[in-house]
Amino acid sequence: MRDEDERPPESTIVQSTIYDDGYTLAEPASIRETFEHLRKPDRRGNPVAWIGMTHPTARQVQTVAEIFDLHPLAVEDAIVAHQRPKAERYGGALFVVLRPATYDDTSETVKFGEVHAFIGPDFVITVRHTAQPELGAVRHRFEKNRHLLEAGPQAILYGLLDFVVDGYAPVLSGLENDIDEIETQVFESDPNVSRRIYELSQEVMELQRAVKPLHRVLADLERGAEQYGTDPEIIALMRDVFDHVTSVIEPSDGFRQSLSEILQLNAILVAQVQNDGMKRLAEVANTQADEVKKASSWAAILFAPTIVAGIYGMNFDKMPELHWFFGYPFALLLMATVSTVMRLMFNLKDWL
Repeated sequence: MRDEDERPPESTIVQSTIYDDGYTLAEPASIRETFEHLRKPDRRGNPVAWIGMTHPTARQVQTVAEIFDLHPLAVEDAIVAHQRPKAERYGGALFVVLRPATYDDTSETVKFGEVHAFIGPDFVITVRHTAQPELGAVRHRFEKNRHLLEAGPQAILYGLLDFVVDGYAPVLSGLENDIDEIETQVFESDPNVSRRIYELSQEVMELQRAVKPLHRVLADLERGAEQYGTDPEIIALMRDVFDHVTSVIEPSDGFRQSLSEILQLNAILVAQVQNDGMKRLAEVANTQADEVKKASSWAAILFAPTIVAGIYGMNFDKMPELHWFFGYPFALLLMATVSTVMRLMFNLKDWL
């Protein structure tokens, strides 16, 4: 077991607070103290504990689970992480997985996190496996709006859902800007644009995997709202989150379609550029072939007189027409005739 596994779960707690009627009641120093405070026989009011953990180890999660009697299957999911968004009820506790996302302007990429939440009758335990986004903003919002805290753990769950879904809006804006930039790169024939389209398509699909399951999560929560005594105001707020989820899903579907069309357009433009290149190569090859034809034709024309001159230039005593008076003019006439005939043939074939 690693050394960090020996640390108590309190070492991973960002904040642990007990609220009552919207006010801070206590900030226990340990998980055990928090649990004992909630289970006091003489406790008054309706206290709610909100514990936030970040990057806990398996043993630390199991320690908290033993104290609050969390279901082993939910604990296993929280330890393994890399879960899809979902909401599952185990006995009197609800286990929720959320996939928040943030857009990094520097690298122009979307970074996905993972938050697990155990929602009990009088406690909320959040387990964050990534550095971003921090959930402090949710806690500050509720501490400023005490009437939300008075609604209990279900209200805190609403706050987590609303925070995560609202965080998708900047991601959509970033992706939209990236798609606009890619369209420009495609028409500029950027050689790296195909890789960027692929990477962006993966980010859009990952965003859809994080958002689309939330429709079912919110629908399941609404169906069980009456059974578990959820405040009507929280139910209405959950419906508003449902609408926000829809407003994220629709643009993401459009992004995916746009990227598919851009990829097809890029393939067409690349093929067109390749065809233009092949056409230019063919034109160059044709030009070179014409030059070769011309050179070969002139070489053949010049080679014919050379043959005649070579034959009549041989030094043999016994040779026909060697002492003929018209031998020299005849040889010249023969050279001219052969060359002229070849020139006419090459002209007819369009070689010259």
